[in-house]
Amino acid sequence: MITFLIGENSFEIEQALNEIAAKFDGVVERIDGSVLQLNQLPDILMGVSLFSTVRTIVIRGLSENKSIWSVFSDWLPRISDDVHLVLIESKPDKRTAAFKALQKVALIQEFPIWTDRDIQKAEKWVTSEAKNLGLNMDNKSVQFLVARVGVDQWQLFYALQKLLLIDEITIESIKNVIDANPVENVFNLFETALSGDRLELKTTLNVLEQTEDIYRLSALLFSQVFQLAAVSAAEKADNPAKDFGIHPFVVSRMTLLAKRLGRAKVAQIVRIFADCDGDMKTSRAEPWLLLERALMKAASL
Repeated sequence: MITFLIGENSFEIEQALNEIAAKFDGVVERIDGSVLQLNQLPDILMGVSLFSTVRTIVIRGLSENKSIWSVFSDWLPRISDDVHLVLIESKPDKRTAAFKALQKVALIQEFPIWTDRDIQKAEKWVTSEAKNLGLNMDNKSVQFLVARVGVDQWQLFYALQKLLLIDEITIESIKNVIDANPVENVFNLFETALSGDRLELKTTLNVLEQTEDIYRLSALLFSQVFQLAAVSAAEKADNPAKDFGIHPFVVSRMTLLAKRLGRAKVAQIVRIFADCDGDMKTSRAEPWLLLERALMKAASL
């Protein structure tokens, strides 16, 4: 039997692998496919273990090993019936002969990494996982946790483990226990700028300059400017959360900002950061200086 686990969602792949291991009454053999030698394949795929006639073998990253992957399709018919071969690949080339051959004989399971468009899926998973762990979380707490942590399942899993240590789960307790992800930190920066608090803005920028990559931070900030513009321009019948894949919690926060600012000021903010983006791309000045100038302009509106 061959099981082919594909995708960049390492959390779900590990979960699937744990299920396979739990069903196997023996020791799962784990092999790094990238360093595997061709002369090792007969013992792995056809040989019999000294301890068991039935084997489960997990090979990761075999497609990175060009010398084996290029001929692997020829080896598939030789795999022993007593071997359950589990292949794990994050981004296999679907044009290769090996992949096409595996499509015909393997049980293929795909695990794509979650994106911002999977927010509802993440919230549903958190709700289910919290219930399994015996955590009492209402919908608002679940939404806030996903907004604060993001949709990375490993980070959500670790966050839920931390929440096991507190008695009552509220938005405030989540704030106290769970660190904000970069998106949340950038939103706080953006919100500080739009509140007009230039002193707090300068302090926050000084901290972020020591901990964040300027290009990653600016990309997140420009994304939030777009979200603000999308929410500000939305009519009553529009649904920016669905149309643009924006978290409902973020939409609610952006809606408050958009109403307070008004469409005219939002348009000014968009122009300020569009100019900043252009200046950064043409290297008109040091990036942190350009970003600080744009945020200070927004704060002065």
